[in-house]
Amino acid sequence: MSESLTVSTDLRERSQVESLGLADVADINRIGASFHVDPELRSTLGQFMTPTAIARYMASRFDEISDEVRLLDPGAGVGVLTAAFLERCIHQKAKPESVSVTCYEIDPGLMEYLDSTTKEAANQASVVDVSVRRNNCLEDFILAGSAEFHTELIGLGDSEKRLFTHVIMNPPYKKINAKSRHRLALRSANLETSNLYTGFMYLAAHRLVPGGEMVAIVPRSFCNGTYFTKFRKQFFSMMTLREVHLFEKRNSAFKSDGVLQENIILHAIRNAPKSRVRITTSSGGHFQFDQDTQSCFGGDITQNVVDYDSVIRHNDPNMFVHLISNRIEQGIVSRMSCFHSTLDDLNVRVSTGPVVQFRLRKDLRGNPGRDTVPLLHASHFQDGGIEWPSNKSKSNAIKVSKHSQKWLMPNNGYFVLTRRFSTKEERKRIVAVVYRSNLPGDWVGFENHLNVFHENGRGMPLPLAIGLRTYLNCSLVDRYFRQFNGHTQVNAMDLRSIPYPDREILERLGATIGETLLSQDEIDELIEREISHMTNQEDPLRGQRKIDQALGILKVLGMPRAQQNDRSALTLLALLDLRPKGSWKSNKRPLMGITPIMEYCREVYGREYAPNTRETFRRQTMHQFVEAGIARYNPDDPARPVNSPHACYQISEEIFEVLKTYGTNRWESALNEYLERKQPLSIKWAMHREMQQIPVHLPGNRQIELSPGLTVS
Repeated sequence: MSESLTVSTDLRERSQVESLGLADVADINRIGASFHVDPELRSTLGQFMTPTAIARYMASRFDEISDEVRLLDPGAGVGVLTAAFLERCIHQKAKPESVSVTCYEIDPGLMEYLDSTTKEAANQASVVDVSVRRNNCLEDFILAGSAEFHTELIGLGDSEKRLFTHVIMNPPYKKINAKSRHRLALRSANLETSNLYTGFMYLAAHRLVPGGEMVAIVPRSFCNGTYFTKFRKQFFSMMTLREVHLFEKRNSAFKSDGVLQENIILHAIRNAPKSRVRITTSSGGHFQFDQDTQSCFGGDITQNVVDYDSVIRHNDPNMFVHLISNRIEQGIVSRMSCFHSTLDDLNVRVSTGPVVQFRLRKDLRGNPGRDTVPLLHASHFQDGGIEWPSNKSKSNAIKVSKHSQKWLMPNNGYFVLTRRFSTKEERKRIVAVVYRSNLPGDWVGFENHLNVFHENGRGMPLPLAIGLRTYLNCSLVDRYFRQFNGHTQVNAMDLRSIPYPDREILERLGATIGETLLSQDEIDELIEREISHMTNQEDPLRGQRKIDQALGILKVLGMPRAQQNDRSALTLLALLDLRPKGSWKSNKRPLMGITPIMEYCREVYGREYAPNTRETFRRQTMHQFVEAGIARYNPDDPARPVNSPHACYQISEEIFEVLKTYGTNRWESALNEYLERKQPLSIKWAMHREMQQIPVHLPGNRQIELSPGLTVS
C-alpha cells in the first residue's frame, strides 16, 4: 500500500479527522507529492499543482451539477481539482446520479497520489449513494486528445460515450517549439499555438457536449497578442464565456511554487448563447469554504457584470479579450472610443527593434568608435528622454558592416520609442520617449527590446513625435492597455490595436508642448482637454486618482501591508465622504456602518464588493483603522452592543484635520507632527510580535527566536 493511500485510509478510520473534506485529503497528497516528486521535472513539464482553496473556488463556479456527470481533468496532478469537484457533488442537496471521472497525468511519480485521491473520493461518494467510476490515465493528454480528435472526425468508435459534461483543469504552462511532437500533434488537430495550456483548452473544449461546462485556471496571456489569435477564434467559436476571475497579484494563485504568473479562472459553456459576463477580482487566492452551505467565497472579491460585446468585441478581427473589472474601467473604454484613428490612418508604423544582439554579436561594441553608430536599449531611457552612452548597457554602439547594415535605420527625423518589457509592479506599462536623431552617425540601431514608431523606416516630424509620445504616456492609454494586455510585455501588435487621435490633433499637441517635459498630471490634463470637446461623460480617472491618493496616505500613516489596498483606500474616502471631484480640504465626518461604506464604494467609485465581504471590511480594515486612531467606533454611543445593527464608525477628529491639508504646502509638516504624536500601527504590531518571540540558545553562542504555536486544550 502506498504512503499516500495509507494516509487517506487512516484519516477515514479516524472518523475523517473532524470531517476533513475530499479536497483536504487531496491537499495532503499534494503536499506529499511536493516532497517526493523531482521539482526540476515538474518545472520541465510545466506542472504547478492547485492549492485547495482555489480548487474549491473553481468547483463552485459550475452551474447546478445533476443527472449523469462525465468529468474530464486533463492535467490532474494528484487530483486536487477532481476532489474539489466531487466534494461539491457529495455535499450538495440535489446529488447527481453518477459521476464518471477521467483523469490524465503524464508524470508516473504522481499516479499513486492520484489513485489515492480518486479512491478516497469513490469511497466517500458511496456513503451518500453517488456512484463514482474512475479512469486514471498515465498518458499525454495532448497526444491522446489529438488522436481522439481525428477519430471523432472520421466517425470511428462510440464518440457519444467519450464526450464530457464537465471539464475542470489546471493545464501545464510551457512553450512548445515549432518542431516538437506536441506542436505537430496540435497542428494535426487544426490548432497552431505556442503554449501547451492553449492546446489543453482547445482539445478539452472539443470533448465537451453542447451545454457542457469548463472551469480552468490559466495564464491571462492568451487574451491578446498575435500568437493566440487563431486559438481565440477557434476556442470562442465553441465556448461562450460566463465568468472570469482575476487575481490582482501575480503570485496569488501558486504562491507555494514561487510562480510569478498572471492567472485567471474562466468559466465557459459549449455552444451557449452569448449573454453577459461576470468579472470578479480578488487581491489574493485566499478563498473561504463554508461546509454548511457548500459555498466558496473570497474576503475581498469585487464584481462587475458587463455585456458580452464589451469583453469580446464583434468587430475586432483579433478577438482580444477585454477584462473590465469595475465601473472606472468601463468609463475608460468609453473615453477611448472618442478616438477613431489607427496607425495606418496616421501614416505611422510601429516595429519591434530590429537589432537582435545574439545574431550580430561580432558587431556590438561597448563604446562608440570611428566605424560604429549608436545602438539604443531600454537602459538608455532616462528622465523622459535618451541618455547615451550608458554605463548600464553592455553595448552602446554597433559596427556598420555588411551583416548589420540592413538592421539599421537612417539617423534623421524623430522616432518614438517604447520599452517592450516591464514588470507588473511598475507604475506604468507603456513608457514612451522621443529619439531626436541627435547622436553621431548616419545610421542608428534600435535593439530588439524596444518598439519603434516611424514613417516607413524613417523619423517623423517633431510635432507628430511629441504629440504621439504625450498620448502614449497618458494615464488613460495605460489603464486601457492593461484591460486587454494579459502580461507585462508591450508588443508592436498591441500598440497597433490602440485607437489614436487624428494626426491633426497629435501635431497640434506636439506644437503646443514643444520642448517642455510635462509631469504626469499635465499630460493627463492635456489629453482630457481634447476629450472634453468630444463627450460630456465624466472623467473616470478622477476616481482612480482619489483611490491612489488615499492608498498613498495609508502608506505614509504606517498602516500594515495587509491594509494597503483598494478596499482600505475606498473605506477612507467613504469615511471622509470624498468624491472624485471633491477636494481634500472639503472633507466631512459622517457616521457610517459597514454596509453604507460598501454602498458608497459601489455608487460613488464603481467598486461593487460581494455581499459576503462585509466581515472583511470589518475585520481587515475598520478594526485596524480604529486601532491606529484613524477612526472611532460608535462615537455617538460608546455603550452600544457589539452586535447592534446600528454600529457605526467616524473618522477621528485628529486625523481629519491633518487630511484637510493634503495637497497643500502644509501637508508634510502636519503629517510629521501627527506621526510624532501617534506611533504607526505597523510599528506597534511589529513590537507586539517581537514581544511574543521565544529566545532559543544554540551552540556557538547563537540565538534564534521562535513564535509560539497555537495552544491545544
